[in-house]
Amino acid sequence: MALTRWGFIYTLGPGAAAGANRVDVVGSPGCVLVAVGVPAVDDAPAAARALVADGVEVIGLDGAFGAPGTAAVIAAVGADVPVG
Repeated sequence: MALTRWGFIYTLGPGAAAGANRVDVVGSPGCVLVAVGVPAVDDAPAAARALVADGVEVIGLDGAFGAPGTAAVIAAVGADVPVG
């Protein structure tokens, strides 16, 4: 079965307002990428849960996450959605 809905979470960087997410959706009906920018790594678990609720089948993270941030996202979405 081919994946059709991908998620990517990245950090918005210094100066981003707390709670302010940026969401971009690109692709085609057969392959959609939903990119979510979060103010800080600590905001990613909630963003990941929202992506899964929206039907995302796999989540990628930017390099700012490191092992602790990645582990927090994995714990938030469970074992059914691959995170890397």
